[in-house]
Amino acid sequence: MDPDILHGHHVVSGPELRAAMEAARDADETVRVRRRVLHGVVLVLLIGLIAAAIILALAIINGRFKIPAAETAPTPVSSCPASMFDYTPNDKINLNVYNSTSRPGLARTVADELLARKFVVGAVGNINAGYRGAAAVVSGAAGQAAAFSVQRNIPGSDYFQDGRTDASVDLILAHDYKALVPPELVDQTPGKLSCPRESRRIADSDKWPVMPTAAPTS
Repeated sequence: MDPDILHGHHVVSGPELRAAMEAARDADETVRVRRRVLHGVVLVLLIGLIAAAIILALAIINGRFKIPAAETAPTPVSSCPASMFDYTPNDKINLNVYNSTSRPGLARTVADELLARKFVVGAVGNINAGYRGAAAVVSGAAGQAAAFSVQRNIPGSDYFQDGRTDASVDLILAHDYKALVPPELVDQTPGKLSCPRESRRIADSDKWPVMPTAAPTS
């Protein structure tokens, strides 16, 4: 009869029990050592971060390190003339009237209304223009005072300068045009040319959206 077998089960001897207990103690010790090492590493990293933060704070306080400021957006440059103008008498203004909409006869109708106000109306016709708004008032530098007076009669109009050398003014009626300012309500006090497109959020940055793509037609 085998003394290590009892009722079909292995009987653990003293040496085997001691060996098993020592193995368990070794495993526990290994886990404890690993934990101590991990805690030590975390502690060292934490101390390092605190030291770095203190050094950085002292550098900022002493001016040795500067946090870069956010760049400010450049101030938009206005293409609208800044000069003040007196109201030019209507009968001193040579004005061409163009229709860039799909409304038939609009240029002729508005031209007749301007004639009734004593404007000197020249060309009247239809053109293709890319301007979006109520109306575009276009002149050269010599016609800016006249263009100012025209704008006072056209609510919401936009001023554009081109390269012409005379004092003539082009009025280009666009899709948002409604009507002239009533004659008795026209403001004739001195003021500036108006460029409302510069205050609108329009993705199109083209400064010359009013240049005709075809010759005026009657």
